[in-house]
Amino acid sequence: MLTIDLHGKRAFVAGIADDNGYGWAIAKSLHQAGASVCVGTWPPVYTIFRENLKRGKFSDSAAYPNGKLEFEKIYPFDALYDSASDVPAEIFANKRYLQLEKYSIEECAASVQADFGLQPLDILVHSLANGPEVKKPLLETTREGYLKAVSASAYSLVAMVQRFGPLLKTGGTVTSLTYLASERVIPGYGGGMSSAKAALESDTRVLSFECGRKWGFRLNAISAGPIASRAAKAIGTIEKMVSHYQQNSPIQEVMKSEMVGHVAAFLSSPLASGITGSVVYVDHGYHAMGMSVK
Repeated sequence: MLTIDLHGKRAFVAGIADDNGYGWAIAKSLHQAGASVCVGTWPPVYTIFRENLKRGKFSDSAAYPNGKLEFEKIYPFDALYDSASDVPAEIFANKRYLQLEKYSIEECAASVQADFGLQPLDILVHSLANGPEVKKPLLETTREGYLKAVSASAYSLVAMVQRFGPLLKTGGTVTSLTYLASERVIPGYGGGMSSAKAALESDTRVLSFECGRKWGFRLNAISAGPIASRAAKAIGTIEKMVSHYQQNSPIQEVMKSEMVGHVAAFLSSPLASGITGSVVYVDHGYHAMGMSVK
């Protein structure tokens, strides 16, 4: 029987703050396949996320047949800052950051290495996106808002691979999450986020070459259909997007987060050893449609 077996592997998943997004689903699938999972969580929600886990708030969604998702370690992680010297004074003094330390990308990578050894990782997952002006049309987006979207949603992958790349074993994998707005017009998905996703996909291709030659690991992106996660609700039209996908996809079903989680586990496994530099669509085939049905 051919199965996805990730026993003995360790993953670092950046971008989990609750239990209803794609990052959680990916972590759950990796764990179910046998991997140990570490998490990088945005500092402002780090404490509440840990408390919710401790109180069992996510117990139902953590469960799977014959087991449940458990995290090996949770790190504060802010992908906007490459190193401690990049963190501005107002962030250092912010009450949501004040009790935390070592949350820049470089510091977090160093903490993982200190905790688990020289090359402790097999799997790296980038589940990060943020556009402060996502509700604005591109014509109304400021330079600051546009650059923040690209920094948080695309360059963060480059910065993570720079710092975490040396921690990945040969044969390791990096997976990120993208969206169809990188190549199609999605009204309401503004603020430079469509440009950020296009940059993310381009960077995936270039990094797959550079990292494959330098470190011997693979990079791929998953283009996922929309789900009404807490983070996605910032767009403001997510319910409409979910309904439109369901009505116009070849398979008329609502997306489930575990569909993306399962594909991420596959891409992280030896079964996908020949796949790198690719964007894999997990959207019930919506990307193939050239015309609305309804």
